[in-house]
Amino acid sequence: MSPTGAGRFAPSPSADLHIGNLRTAVLAWLFARSTGRRFLLRVDDLDDRTHADIAVRQLDDLAAIGLSWDAAEWQTQHPHRYEDAVAALTGRGLLYECYCSRRDIAQAPRAPHAPQGAYPGTCRDLTDTEREVRRAETGRPPALRLRTDAIVYTVHDLLHGEYTGIVDDFVVRRGDGVAAYNLAVVVDDAEQDIDQVVRGDDLLPSSPRQAYLARLLGYPEPTYAHVALVLNEDGARLAKRDGAVTLAEIGVERALTQISSSLGWQAATVEEMLVKFDPTRLPRHPWIYQPT
Repeated sequence: MSPTGAGRFAPSPSADLHIGNLRTAVLAWLFARSTGRRFLLRVDDLDDRTHADIAVRQLDDLAAIGLSWDAAEWQTQHPHRYEDAVAALTGRGLLYECYCSRRDIAQAPRAPHAPQGAYPGTCRDLTDTEREVRRAETGRPPALRLRTDAIVYTVHDLLHGEYTGIVDDFVVRRGDGVAAYNLAVVVDDAEQDIDQVVRGDDLLPSSPRQAYLARLLGYPEPTYAHVALVLNEDGARLAKRDGAVTLAEIGVERALTQISSSLGWQAATVEEMLVKFDPTRLPRHPWIYQPT
């Protein structure tokens, strides 16, 4: 682990960054730089819906608003990382094959004490014969799930305090052989010496699963800070239908003014924001974005 550690911003290049993504990136940069950490970019491009040209535009937009980073990498450059982690978990008997579709999971009966949204354990204790039957019935390769020994796990978040969430038998490798998000993000953060994770608070519920997996793999648990999202006037996630939401539509100067204002400051550059930055005074409620 680096003496100073690192923070990061990890966009998925499935669409151009909107003002909410840019605001989160600025906050991740501010958290890292204000604590003497390195700031890294990671392009989360494992999903088949991502595109290399979009990734290039995302990095260009981040540079345009004044963010600097110490290194950048792409998830698809490091498949061995995830394979090694899967092999390690398999060797400890912590993974099992799962043949369930999303519909199977939604329709499966649940134990009375099972948390809402938790995997019901349908494939957890299948015999070899039952696995062969399921494989023949589905006609598709299985996903791999983590065999957990906890129902919930608690993490500490700088903005939300103690947060306890579900830790079910979640997927670590998809049926197509690609590492699932919860595995990839944990392995990547550890490999990059990232000890500070700043991201939107819609991802807070995933942090107990990731912290639990990090502990299993022998990684240190990062410091979390889940920041308030940017929503449209209807209280929903921003989308193209909400008007000018991308940097190309808003313009650099106006975007920085909007981001700064949403955080309670008047600043024209990210360097000016860094001088004013105090995480204890950050808004805890969503910013309702109005493009006009």
